[in-house]
Amino acid sequence: MLTRKTQLRSKAQLKARSPMKPASSGRSTLKTKAPKPSKIRLSANGEQCLVRVPGVCNGNSDTVVLAHLNGAGVGLKNPDWQAAYACSACHDFLDGGYADSGIWREQRDLLHLQGVIRTQERLIDKGFIKIQGAA
Repeated sequence: MLTRKTQLRSKAQLKARSPMKPASSGRSTLKTKAPKPSKIRLSANGEQCLVRVPGVCNGNSDTVVLAHLNGAGVGLKNPDWQAAYACSACHDFLDGGYADSGIWREQRDLLHLQGVIRTQERLIDKGFIKIQGAA
């Protein structure tokens, strides 16, 4: 067994650690505040489902939310004008429920895009989307 004849010496004296400083604004830096819902997102409340997946749609206007198209990137959403009014059942279907139904992703995307077109027409009627240069 190896043993030391002399003690190890420290080259520099150890410094006492200072306590952590609180965040400057008083709130936690780990959690971010949820963004304020846009007027278009809030407009989905009470609307009819415009995705209308056959055999899935529950037609319950109390559960309608804005279902964004996929493809904006990890942790990101497309703009609100690239979304459809969808009931809870259709929204679940769009978010992955189609996988168990035997429907291909392309068919799901087509149903979603049809809903987006219907929703854009509704948003134009409500004045949320304005088309410049139109008569």
